[in-house]
Amino acid sequence: MSPEPTVTLEAIAAARWRIAIGLTTAMMVVYFGFILLVAFNKPLLGTIVTKGLSLGILLGALVIVFAWILTWVYVSWANRHYDSAIEQLGRRAPRVD
Repeated sequence: MSPEPTVTLEAIAAARWRIAIGLTTAMMVVYFGFILLVAFNKPLLGTIVTKGLSLGILLGALVIVFAWILTWVYVSWANRHYDSAIEQLGRRAPRVD
């Protein structure tokens, strides 16, 4: 016997929130870490990594790349788990015509 649709939907929603909160926390740590470096350690960010590229510019670009990676992680998770679970739940739901 399959679980009640409401319980299944609540479990799916809870899983989505756990993923969203985890990814949001990761992004906030990276972003605010960068902002705190800008605020409190400007000389470090001014360090030249290679000709024409400072550590600040490199880290700023990496923050953007990290945001893209987190977006890819969420989309991949949603495509594999969330969307398929919602689709299965929709198939089991009674039709109202």
